[in-house]
Amino acid sequence: MAPKFDPKDPAVAALIESFQSIGLSSAKATEAARNAKNAAALKSLIDEHSLADKGLDEKQGVLLSYFAVQGSKLGDLERRYVVDAIVDGRLKSNEQVSAAIKYLTAHPVPINDSEFNSECGVGVNLSPEEVYALVSDYVSSASVEGWSALSSVLGNIKSTNPLRWASTLEIKNSVERVFNETWGPKEASKPKAKESKVPAAQTKSEPAPISEKSVFEEGWLSKLHKPGENPQIHPRLRDAHLAATKGQVFTRFPPEPNGYLHIGHSKAIFVNFGYAAHHGGHCYLRYDDTNPEAEEARYFESILEMIRWLGYEPYRITYSSDYFQELYDLAIELIRRDKAYICHCTGKEINDHRGGKDHHARTACVHRSRPISESLAEFEGMKDGKYRPGEAILRMKQDLEDGNPQMWDLIAYRVLDAPHHRTGSKWRIYPTYDFTHCLVDSFENISHSLCTVEFITARQSYDWLCDALEVYKPRQSEYGRLNLQGTVMSKRKILKLVKGGHVLDWDDPRLYTLIALRRRGVPPAAIISFVGGLGVSTAPSTTETARFDQSIRQYLENNAPRLLMVLRPLKVTLENVPEDYVLMVDKPLHPKVSELGKTTIPFTRTIYIDEEDFRIQDSKDYFRLAPGKTVGLFQGPHAITCTSYKTDPATGKVTELVCRLEDGSTGSAPPKPKAYIQWVAEHKPSGSPVVIDEVRIFHTLFNADNPAGLDDYLQDLNPDSLEVIKGGMVEVGFWPLAKKLSDEAWKEAKERTSKALTDDLTSAPDDAPKLTAEQLVGNECIRFQGLRVAYFALDKEAHLASLKGPDADLGRKAGDKIILNRIVSLKEDSKKNAA
Repeated sequence: MAPKFDPKDPAVAALIESFQSIGLSSAKATEAARNAKNAAALKSLIDEHSLADKGLDEKQGVLLSYFAVQGSKLGDLERRYVVDAIVDGRLKSNEQVSAAIKYLTAHPVPINDSEFNSECGVGVNLSPEEVYALVSDYVSSASVEGWSALSSVLGNIKSTNPLRWASTLEIKNSVERVFNETWGPKEASKPKAKESKVPAAQTKSEPAPISEKSVFEEGWLSKLHKPGENPQIHPRLRDAHLAATKGQVFTRFPPEPNGYLHIGHSKAIFVNFGYAAHHGGHCYLRYDDTNPEAEEARYFESILEMIRWLGYEPYRITYSSDYFQELYDLAIELIRRDKAYICHCTGKEINDHRGGKDHHARTACVHRSRPISESLAEFEGMKDGKYRPGEAILRMKQDLEDGNPQMWDLIAYRVLDAPHHRTGSKWRIYPTYDFTHCLVDSFENISHSLCTVEFITARQSYDWLCDALEVYKPRQSEYGRLNLQGTVMSKRKILKLVKGGHVLDWDDPRLYTLIALRRRGVPPAAIISFVGGLGVSTAPSTTETARFDQSIRQYLENNAPRLLMVLRPLKVTLENVPEDYVLMVDKPLHPKVSELGKTTIPFTRTIYIDEEDFRIQDSKDYFRLAPGKTVGLFQGPHAITCTSYKTDPATGKVTELVCRLEDGSTGSAPPKPKAYIQWVAEHKPSGSPVVIDEVRIFHTLFNADNPAGLDDYLQDLNPDSLEVIKGGMVEVGFWPLAKKLSDEAWKEAKERTSKALTDDLTSAPDDAPKLTAEQLVGNECIRFQGLRVAYFALDKEAHLASLKGPDADLGRKAGDKIILNRIVSLKEDSKKNAA
């Protein structure tokens, strides 16, 4: 067995070193060593097949790690066959390795090489053009009837040969391209009958439709009851409810305003607002403000801002505190019905009555049988300040013999010595969640009280209280919550990170609070698409952050404009070009999406390339620039050949390249380049290049997959989670693009806010956070792909004065600061789950 994971243990260090010998990065090797069983399987594979000296790369190391566990049941000869196929490069993906395991399980030695190669896609390397051609053939030959068949096509086409070996993203892009060319844009092709089921006023800032067969029409959500089908203790309650709602769906999103929302809340927002909108109903935003000790104004404001940023508008903005008087009156009624009593037990005594740690027989509180009149008087005394916190509570008289702890006389009211943000010092007693939630659901005629599965045991007490008071009883239904690997979402844990200076603040882009994701530049529609793509069921979903990042990439692929960019500039002088030479080059902002427009950039004698695109020592497998070598300039007029270079005498670092522009002026045919690289030109009259003050690259904040489960998660922090690059450059097309994106965002925000403010369906108390256009627009709306680099967005600390002026005044002004955040890389980084 592998040693128990302890970074200080020499045996563990040796194990990590062994895993690095097969190409795994330090982070991946460390992660592989954490699971003792899997680590033992991989170490055995390395030793049995002498893999340490094979000169393997990281991709091969990852495949071997996968095979060590998944292929453990194969025989020795079959295992050697697969190892050899990975080492010699025949098997290049997890899909191929999985196919190999499946094939060899059914066909042990002797192995038919030709049949194995065919079954496992050996030698299949499809170009994007070939993928598109195969997809076109499939769609034209299948019975496809438009965009409604997209999901089934994507599901079926991946299982066909040879497309089963192609990149999933390449297949998705090709399928969408074929559909777009065949049936026109997706929005235009939607049947009119379906339009009412999509949230109104869809704009770029609002959620896109999730799938052709909506998540609300299949699975768990499709099986929910219809309004009025939730049983009532009296038929009149059902009739009154339907008369008030006219049979429409009513849901609510009821956050506690004691912290910032995180990625898990996006699922709750999607489920509650989305389900109501899909059925033509309404969703309340209800602040559950029954604990004044933990509530702050900034949380109220941020919650509304995040809901609107994700694309939803509340039907009503309400507070649990709106109903404090009604709740108090019902508490008195509950006492009068002998279903509640005042208790003076301590927390320790209550726990002991409930069976304590050793789960002994439950016993009733000595106050449980006190007279009704006495409890009524004591409850009034609680309200009037007779008791200090902890000296008296109102408990519901439920069923101590029931096996559900939620029926063991829950607390309904307690004394709190804290002023309330809305009611001030009017109340000294406050209702608990267990008392408040179901009753406010009842007051607001909620048809579907949708919550996560940790509240499933609370459903019994929810129903009990409504029936005990003989009020309308909504139906509570529970779905699985969303969790992400590799991060923490506990407010307490994040607060510790903030106060300890381990992150910038609650909106640090390495966190997964919604304000952090917004600041990083993640589009809200990408979040909604991710959540919808996971589906909704009763099972909790724990998803890798890498999958979330891939969803962001897929969304940005066809939505983000593209600009030429170099992160670490290296000067290039074109020796055969006049000093005053300038050629204005027109280029599209996206090669496949003409609607995004185009821009014009200069090409001059002096350009800059990324220093990573040049090396002094050339090699056969290196295709970028080197002395005597030719490369193409992406979207540039001609290729260039490096004729010489200059270095810093003190450090030996290359400081400048001298190159020849292969424009045919020498009379001989220029060499054909094997690669194309990014560049930006120096041209002061046009303001080129645009120098970036800071580019911030965010990597995973923690090393472990489950830092929240560690005893000391602060010890698992990745010291290299933030990388700052200064002096990067982007093409001058940045300015008109930034202006355009900013103007479009403001226009949409103002139109949407104006509609919400004038819509009869939207109202809020005078002291509620106001709906403003500013809630919907921030610097992050300026996002683009640095061509072949990554996706970036403007950070909130950046300042671009010219965005507020006329188009003719674009360019850098005094006091401007350009700070870019990397939203996500173009593909998964070697650093695990990097953003």
